[in-house]
Amino acid sequence: MSGTSVRLVLGVLVLQTAFVLSCIGAFRDPAPHRVPLAITAPTTRITDDTFYQLALLPGEPVDPFRVADEAAALDRIRGRQVKGALIVSRSGTDDLLLVASGAGPSLARELATHVGAAERQQGRTVRVRDVAPIAPGDRRLLSSFSLVVGWCAGGILCASVQALVAGRRPGVVRASVKTGVLLMYSVLAGLLGVLVARTLLNAVPGDFWALWAVGSLLVLAAAALTLALHELAGVPGIGLALVLVVVLGVPGSGGVYPTELLPAFWRTAGPSLPPGAGLDALTSVAYFRGAGAGGPLWTLLAWAGGGAAVVLLGGVRAPRSHAPAGRTTRSP
Repeated sequence: MSGTSVRLVLGVLVLQTAFVLSCIGAFRDPAPHRVPLAITAPTTRITDDTFYQLALLPGEPVDPFRVADEAAALDRIRGRQVKGALIVSRSGTDDLLLVASGAGPSLARELATHVGAAERQQGRTVRVRDVAPIAPGDRRLLSSFSLVVGWCAGGILCASVQALVAGRRPGVVRASVKTGVLLMYSVLAGLLGVLVARTLLNAVPGDFWALWAVGSLLVLAAAALTLALHELAGVPGIGLALVLVVVLGVPGSGGVYPTELLPAFWRTAGPSLPPGAGLDALTSVAYFRGAGAGGPLWTLLAWAGGGAAVVLLGGVRAPRSHAPAGRTTRSP
């Protein structure tokens, strides 16, 4: 076995181990951390009591704040500004908790558990109403998550093929062709993903055109990132792209557990990487009519635009001299 083969095999082994470490580290102890929760109550005193009861829960699972009424709370949920809302009864002790399982069924369950515990301490009970229910074919957001992972994998594979076939040789035309291929592939991959997940399997809801746009942008972001890192570092750059998109991005995307339930590192890094931004944008389109999609889409645009710029700039770099050392070329 050649030295190059040994290095590649060792690199794969390192990536595999890092992926296992990242997944187990992210998923072994899911717990909510400062989940935004709106509160509305009939009097200031009841609002204050409920607010402090929730704010002082061990581990700070929720981050409560006051809103005027149930309508305002519902608007905040559908606008993706909060993950739930507690509507304190004007008469009696039976309160209402609004959740949105479209933002993550496990997150909705955690909210119900912790809010219910706080309510019991005050001698109250709580009913749960889901105002953005998950689609029947998208249980636990697994269909949406699978679609995002497939799009990211396709982008990485397409870019890797481009990188290995075309290499890193300079040339504006070569760089433009590579970028153009990625763009065309992204458009087709986004379309086919939506046709399978939405039209054929009826698993992911939402506007067809918006889902197509999100998918194409996500594929382009993953592909441009991979090709840019290859342009900068050669074959090890593809490994670095796998670290960012797969090893760190997939566990931190919120597909298995919402990011609010993940440890601090993945909770912070996940939304800024292509899988996390892609799933967040997809969820906004599928369950919240696009509300809250702006930030994730800008993140994907930054990855896609930055990666494409690196590839195009690499195409105009000065070509390397292939003359043997110690010899000079002379004009005839």
